[in-house]
Amino acid sequence: METAKARLTVLLEPPFWVGLFERESGGLYEVCKHTFGAEPRDAEVYALVLGEYCRLVFSPVLETESGPDREINPKRAQRMAHRETRPAGIGTKAQQALQLQREQAKTERRTLSREQRELKAERLFQLRQKKRKEKHRGR
Repeated sequence: METAKARLTVLLEPPFWVGLFERESGGLYEVCKHTFGAEPRDAEVYALVLGEYCRLVFSPVLETESGPDREINPKRAQRMAHRETRPAGIGTKAQQALQLQREQAKTERRTLSREQRELKAERLFQLRQKKRKEKHRGR
């Protein structure tokens, strides 16, 4: 049986409040960052989750390791639960996913600007060629 986890962390990244949506299912991990602006009330967060969750743009999928198949020692489970409930801010997986999303946007921007630059250079080259031919047309 597959399990799916979703988590929303609201934290302050000065000067804005940010909501960090994380979802994990079937060994795949995705993250999305939503900027609230001022400190959000519970009703605003609830409305966002109910109404806007389907429109959020999540990062590209990252592969995650599956959990252990054997039973965990109760003391270890207690330590892990305590660590999970402690407010730690943005997790490293979330940071990696957001970084991957930024890098992909950066490469898209670079390819688009390179194509535009090449088109402009080709247009200028054609214009220069046309001027040269017009100069030598009468001879």
